[in-house]
Amino acid sequence: MRVVSRFAACTAGALLLAACSGKPRSEVPAAAPGPPLQAMVMEPVQTAAEWRLDGTVEAIDHATVAAQTSGRVAAIYYEVGDHVPAGAVIIRLRATEQHAALLQAKAALRAASARALEAETRFRRIRDMYDRQVLPKADLDQATAERDAAVAQLSAARAAVVSAQQGVAYTEVRAPYAGVVTQRLVQVGETVGPGTPLMSGVSLQRLRVAVNIPQSVVDAVRRNMKAAIYVDGRRIEATHVTVFPVASTPSNTFRAWLDLPEGIPGVYPGMLVRVGMVIGTRERLLVPASAIVRRSAVTAVYLIEQGGWTAMQQVRLGEPYEDRFEVLSGLVAGDRVALDPLAAMRRLGPDGPDASGAQ
Repeated sequence: MRVVSRFAACTAGALLLAACSGKPRSEVPAAAPGPPLQAMVMEPVQTAAEWRLDGTVEAIDHATVAAQTSGRVAAIYYEVGDHVPAGAVIIRLRATEQHAALLQAKAALRAASARALEAETRFRRIRDMYDRQVLPKADLDQATAERDAAVAQLSAARAAVVSAQQGVAYTEVRAPYAGVVTQRLVQVGETVGPGTPLMSGVSLQRLRVAVNIPQSVVDAVRRNMKAAIYVDGRRIEATHVTVFPVASTPSNTFRAWLDLPEGIPGVYPGMLVRVGMVIGTRERLLVPASAIVRRSAVTAVYLIEQGGWTAMQQVRLGEPYEDRFEVLSGLVAGDRVALDPLAAMRRLGPDGPDASGAQ
């Protein structure tokens, strides 16, 4: 009988406490089941303030290869659009005349070597006889001159062989660097001479972006000398920024080059890209890319509310910053964002909409 009375008293006390709180007991939120979710508290982050412009991607290495010797085009190994390794033979010229010149130069070298050896032997013999005072000095002077002339002829013959070998090498036109063929300027069977353009190409390894900076912001750009480009949702930092010291007329803009890291996929010469020139700093709210949920036209995150329950919050995103995105609207400083959307989806509040009902 004492136990029943105590239970009744406790029950009445609990009801009285709920009534005094002014909130029905059914509205008191219960704690969400499971371990706490990993969260990030949104706080403003100091980031670069950028002036946005349009720029054009250019190849730093681009050239037209020309013939360095005369001959007829015997073979063309690459066509427009082909990728060419560095040092690969792209065009071969007929080398009959060059090989004949090389044989002739080698024969002349052998003859000059024999003459030089004979002149050296005669010089030593004359010098020995002069030392024994058998011959006058005039004979020694003549032998010395003949020896020096033979040595000079030998040097000229050796140089002629090197030149002839280079002439043979010129019949194989090689790529100066790895790249892509953009234009073929000759046909097989066509006769070419030194200086005749043969093939054009660009390298895709070293690229830069050319942009025109308004004079109103050029001083701020020069103070920071930092920039980035935006391609397919990626933010790519420039490795070096060059701003021309003289403005172009009549636009009154300053030309600038933004060197890009080597080997960037999806970036090619001629592309139009968005450029961000750093002119200062500003505060932004940044949310990790892994916390973002994309459903059709809806972009949202999960907010962690009281009791550990979650609610989906639609957001509008700006530009990417490495693995984070700027939040333009939908979140404020102090919001707790769930870092694991899949785990957060299982903690939606009892009365909250699911992902399909986000507006």
